[in-house]
Amino acid sequence: MKQILSARYKALNINLDRSIYGTFAEIGGGQETSSFFFKAGGASGTVAKTISAYDKSFSDANYSRSGKYVSEQRLEKMLEKEYGELQSLLAPERGQDTCFFAFCNTVETINFKKDNQGHGWLGLRFQTQPGETPCEIVVHVLLHEREPVQQQYTLGLLGVNLIYHAFRTSTDEDAFLEGLTENIAPGALEVNMIRMRGPAFAETDNRLLSVKLVKNGLTPLAIFDRNGNTCQPGDMLYKKNVMILRGSFRPITYAGFDMLKTSHSRMKRELLCDKNNAVTFCEITLDNMLQQGSFDEQDFLDRVDLLNGMGQNVMISNFREFYRLTAYLSYIKIQQIRLVVGADVLAKVLDPAFYEELKGGLLEAMGRLFQKHVKMFV
Repeated sequence: MKQILSARYKALNINLDRSIYGTFAEIGGGQETSSFFFKAGGASGTVAKTISAYDKSFSDANYSRSGKYVSEQRLEKMLEKEYGELQSLLAPERGQDTCFFAFCNTVETINFKKDNQGHGWLGLRFQTQPGETPCEIVVHVLLHEREPVQQQYTLGLLGVNLIYHAFRTSTDEDAFLEGLTENIAPGALEVNMIRMRGPAFAETDNRLLSVKLVKNGLTPLAIFDRNGNTCQPGDMLYKKNVMILRGSFRPITYAGFDMLKTSHSRMKRELLCDKNNAVTFCEITLDNMLQQGSFDEQDFLDRVDLLNGMGQNVMISNFREFYRLTAYLSYIKIQQIRLVVGADVLAKVLDPAFYEELKGGLLEAMGRLFQKHVKMFV
């Protein structure tokens, strides 16, 4: 049985490694990650600086003005500023034997009224060898606990896990993803986007990483845009009209492509939408990818490449039933959902055998599925 290392042990392990030294910049969820390192002991060996620019004016002065404060754009500005400062001040003195890092997060925790969704961006820019071009890991999380103090503590654990496993296990993707949520209560958070880049990740495909998030239960849904870039669902879908075609796409058929074109035209006429407020996805479920009993990475990449080559966005989900998919998407505050299905899929949608766990069976499932903003094109 695998031993789960405590957050204190991980923080102390990094603190005692004199080759690792860096900065912590945390906004919106307290300074919980740096707090673990201070409390573990030996923090002077790791911590060059901590900062928490809560006030927007101070934040703008440090990282320049940007759109949303809790965004990937803001996180990148933080990483650039903090890592650049480390390099300029300390590299001449100790750059030959030190791996520098900058850990940053920008977070919105649940408010007093509890009417918002806690979420945040966390990033780590770090060297795996002294003097090397830095690597970078960026994640987006949804926070599901109902008290701010719980979310803050969970963020601290996540930050410790991110730093420890970046230095200790990041070349093993499965071990890294497994370690990312160690010591965190089940259901406390959802990691719905991850991106790695840099010399240590030259062989890493972020699309496969995203699928592993779904496969390992860190999120039920991951998306890529038509260029194959991993995206945070909330950013791409917020207040959009969304059309989804589910299939195996091995490969997409002429009939399937015609269904997409016809349904997209119908949605545009019905909702008077355009490319600025409408987005289409080809959805592949995890069940579909595991039909052969194991996950074939090359088969998956071939399907995504084919769909991207046709200008399509791709969605990977762990929702077998459509009503679960639409319920999840509704939390993102999208406008309208249009599901595109063929006759064979419609037969499965109407099969009572799929809804035996619901007290109301098929009738309850249809009530959950067809909310006022959901329609199905057949």
